[in-house]
Amino acid sequence: MSEKEYAGTTVNVDEQGYLTDFSQWTRDVGVGIATEEDVTITNRHWEVINFIQDQFKKDSPLSIRKIGKSGVVDIKEFYKLFPDGPLKKASRIAGIPKPKSCI
Repeated sequence: MSEKEYAGTTVNVDEQGYLTDFSQWTRDVGVGIATEEDVTITNRHWEVINFIQDQFKKDSPLSIRKIGKSGVVDIKEFYKLFPDGPLKKASRIAGIPKPKSCI
């Protein structure tokens, strides 16, 4: 485990850059991670991130299919919002561990 700093906040991350303590996440931390992932955050991104965080808090496993059926975003838009590995990027930005469905 190591530490990273985003917007003046130091957080604990694993070897892949995912936060190891969700309570350290803030919107500013999310924006910092998004910048590393080459994602410019919009209100649509926040809607998806909020859904992902809600599912995490409910201990509900995530998959791209589940997000596509959520009514929050369809799969095509999900890939546009978070290109090149949308579930990995969105989960990392949301401050949650990498979903088990991600390789």
